[in-house]
Amino acid sequence: MIRVLLVDDQPLIRSGFRALLDLEDDIEVVAEAGDGLEALELIRRHLPDIALVDIRMPVLDGIEATRRIAADPALAQVHVVILTNYGLDEHVFDALRAGAAGFLVKDIVPEDFLHAVRVAARGDALLAPSITRKLIDRYVTLPPDTGTRTALEELTHREREAVTLVARGLSNDRIAETMVISPATAKTHVNRAMTKLHARDRAQLVVLAYESGLVTPGQ
Repeated sequence: MIRVLLVDDQPLIRSGFRALLDLEDDIEVVAEAGDGLEALELIRRHLPDIALVDIRMPVLDGIEATRRIAADPALAQVHVVILTNYGLDEHVFDALRAGAAGFLVKDIVPEDFLHAVRVAARGDALLAPSITRKLIDRYVTLPPDTGTRTALEELTHREREAVTLVARGLSNDRIAETMVISPATAKTHVNRAMTKLHARDRAQLVVLAYESGLVTPGQ
């Protein structure tokens, strides 16, 4: 059972998402919150697998709520997925760096929304296609970050290869096929890379890969 917490300051938005989720046998909405501070209290109480969090809210916004969740070792199992009306802006980059597992725009179709919840529950990076394209375009104009590049030097050759494939959007199974290794070994390479780079999840690996220049748009 995938346990979900909904966080949005608009009750109508929360009720719409809840109506979709309640129809699924493998998903349970454990609680709802109207701001980031209330969300933190409910997350610590219920320990959901997924927190669907609005990016702009009163009292405590989604970015700061994400940052506090990511900083709490007791909440390591909680994957934060940011919900936004605005597509890509500076808040998207801030929230990814804060520890968000991904982003969804609120006009997503129901089937894709449900699929996204399941993808995030597996721990995979989740970025709406429209946001992914703009995220990549953003890095076309940025020089590689030397600090991030130095951190990548701690990785083995195979770990770097795995990070490159994660940044290209491949699942562990596809990474295993490409590297001609078992899925378990692929997962190990990815997990070790996350540990060495202090990345909370695969979404942060994607950001690090582009920031460092390890992966370039169109590569």
